[in-house]
Amino acid sequence: MLHVSEHPLIHSELTRLRERSCPGPEFRQRVRRIASLMVASVTARLPTQVVPCETPLELTSGVSLQRPIVLAPILRAGIGFLDGFLDLLPDARVAHIGLARNESTLVPEPYYFKAPAGLENSEVIVLDPMLATGGSAIEAIRTLQDAGAHHVSLAVLVASPEGVEAMEAALPHVPVFAAALDRCLNEKGYILPGLGDAGDRLFGT
Repeated sequence: MLHVSEHPLIHSELTRLRERSCPGPEFRQRVRRIASLMVASVTARLPTQVVPCETPLELTSGVSLQRPIVLAPILRAGIGFLDGFLDLLPDARVAHIGLARNESTLVPEPYYFKAPAGLENSEVIVLDPMLATGGSAIEAIRTLQDAGAHHVSLAVLVASPEGVEAMEAALPHVPVFAAALDRCLNEKGYILPGLGDAGDRLFGT
């Protein structure tokens, strides 16, 4: 269920994003552009239905999505990933999931959840720039499932093999879309080569 981008524009943007010298404003803009570039692949498999379409010349048929889209950024770094998706999915509703990683145990600790009604009939796309240990993503998706979501996918900038393995073990039917699959985690749970702490770099903290 892992889909890693091969798009050259995404890889070019990500290369600059990784660089230590990339300043905060540029980092935010490049994250937004990568998010927008990922929308096509993340939504390519969404189910559609045939609908009538009246052109200026005749009545024909077209397609529409079977289900509305809900974007679910994991706070706080997921917020920096959100706008690029909203640029191309302006009708999407937004759920917010607050999770803080305990730096000693690496276990995510929830502190906030707010979602629109109708999750059970929506396509829910969880957004988080980094899939490191997988703990935050798994906790977020289970929270959404407990709230009724049935159709869930995960979109990330950079994934680690450990995080992918954890996702496949815990949530084998949830597709994961990544701009890149990196080498490994270090002893502190950070992705290598990675791009550092995405939240810190996005918000200057």
